[in-house]
Amino acid sequence: MSIPKELLAILVCPVCKKPVHLLPDNSGLKCDACRRVYPVRDDIPVMLAEEATIAPE
Repeated sequence: MSIPKELLAILVCPVCKKPVHLLPDNSGLKCDACRRVYPVRDDIPVMLAEEATIAPE
């Protein structure tokens, strides 16, 4: 099971309100604007700023 495309279309970063996209390995959702990566646990996105990591790039 994966995250439905309809859900991905409406999810935004809770910090900067920009769209997020699923990482190729399905391990998280990344915001390109602020580089935060939100984890996906048991096919549920954890969209909490304190749970996010900052991507190095």
